[in-house]
Formats: sequence, C-alpha cells, structure tokens
Amino acid sequence: MNWLAFIVAAVIFDSSRIYADNYSSDVYFKGRGAVSQKLFFAYALAIIAVILFVATGFDFAGLTITSVLLFLLSGVLSSIAGIPYYRALELDNSTNLGIFIQLAPILYLVLGWLFLGDTISPLQLLAFLIILSAPLLIFLTTRKRSRIVKLRAIAYAFLYVLIAVISNLIFVKENFTGANFVTEMALLFIGKSLGNFLILLIMPSWRRRFHSVAKSSKRKVYRPLFASLTFSLVKDFAYRAALVFAPTVALASAISDSSEPIVIFFMGILLTLICPKLGREKLNKKSVVVHLIATILVVIGVILIR
Repeated sequence: MNWLAFIVAAVIFDSSRIYADNYSSDVYFKGRGAVSQKLFFAYALAIIAVILFVATGFDFAGLTITSVLLFLLSGVLSSIAGIPYYRALELDNSTNLGIFIQLAPILYLVLGWLFLGDTISPLQLLAFLIILSAPLLIFLTTRKRSRIVKLRAIAYAFLYVLIAVISNLIFVKENFTGANFVTEMALLFIGKSLGNFLILLIMPSWRRRFHSVAKSSKRKVYRPLFASLTFSLVKDFAYRAALVFAPTVALASAISDSSEPIVIFFMGILLTLICPKLGREKLNKKSVVVHLIATILVVIGVILIR
C-alpha cells in the first residue's frame, strides 16, 4: 500500500503550501494581485525541470510526441488553475478553501467515468450529496452580508478544483506509457513554467505587481515563496504518484482530499495559537463546531465512495 504513504505526504505538504500561500497573499500582497507570484514560480519550475532532465540523463524512452505534448498540457492547465486558486485565497481563509476542495473526489469520479472507464454506484451518488453538503454548510452559516464574497470564493474554488482535476487526469492517463516518472514530472514542470510565463505575458500588470511587492518587502516575500515551492514540489511528486499507483484515481483523490481539510483545520488552530500571522483562524465556538461538522460529513461521504 505504498500509494497511501504518498497520500500522507501529499496531504501534509499541500496543507503547508496553502498556509504559506495564504500568508504571502495576505501579509505581502495585502489581498491584491497575489496571482503575480506566478512570476517567481515560472522561473523556479523551469530551473527545476532542467535539473530533473539532467538527473535522468534526458531519458525520453517510451514517450511519443503526443505524450510529451499532453504532459506539457497537464502542466499548463495546472498553472492556469493557480489563477482562481489565488483569487479564492484572497477572498477566504485556508480552512474554508480546504472544505471546498472536497469537490475534487466528485469531479474525479464523474470525469473518471467519462474518460477512464470508472464506474459510479448508487451509493457513490449518495456520497456526492453528503460531500456537497459540507461546503453548503459553511456557506449557510456565514453572515448574510458576507455571503456574496463567500459565493465568489466558492466559484473560484470550484474552478480551481475543476481545472486541477482535468490536469491530473491527463497526467494519469498518459502515465501508462512506461516512461520514466521523473521525466514525466519534469515535462509537467516545464508545462507549468510555460503556462505561468504565458499568463504573465498576457497580464503585464501582474509582473509589475510582483516586482513592486518584492521591492517594498525588501525581498522578504521570497521566504514564503521558497517555502511554498518546496512544499509544492513534494506534494506534486507524492500526489501524482498516489494517483498512478492507487486502484482508481477517484479513490486516491477521495482519501487525500478528505484528509486535507482535517489537517488544514487543526494546523490552522495550531498556527493561530503559535503564530497568529500564519494561522489567522477565527477560534470562536461557532466556527470550530461548523468546521468539525463539515469535516465529519466529508469523511462519511468518502467512506461511502470507497
């Protein structure tokens, strides 16, 4: 069951990545133009991809031109998913984003049924409704004057999850060529880098925003960015390895994405107590109870999906 170990690593490091991103978005970018961080990741991922290619001796055995292009497309889509991801972080906190990410198992099952031949049982349909009730609970318990903002955050979170799921499914579908996994990841990172450069080419104001923040923060913004990069790299390798080696991508996604809000929630409480700037969760009774109930609903839904 090595794929379960990959899931544990993916959940821990992805949760840490979300808090690092949330910190840089709020503290340095002040909730405006956080997506401009893509400039840093565009260069960093290109360098990492070259290092991986050198480490594997440029081993492209088992890869066709079509496979290479699809791995690159997976990376480009992953970079595009970052746009709604940062917008969601600007509008909402890490814990709520973690709950909304629970839509991923549902999308994996539906798209897996359409493109990978996975089956959907009546019990899994019931699980869909239970999982969907978790973000709905978060939304309904929000103050009315905050619901418009919350609704926008949900829309961005859903768009982020949808694009990320499509990216991962493309990667998994093409993985069965027997090629070197590290080479495949290098192609993914090249695709991410190209996607980020393309986005910033279209939106030059984001490039200017990043340079402005880097200058005003006296380069301190690079601290959370390097942390996020490290967490993201480990998460990417671990999560995609889990998707490849698990019995079905929906099962791996369900276990991973059900565990993540639990880790995010309790990590948020811990960070808030230790360092409020990192956690920034609202530790009131209502918030804690609502998120615990939402987490329980997600866990029940995932158990039914399995």
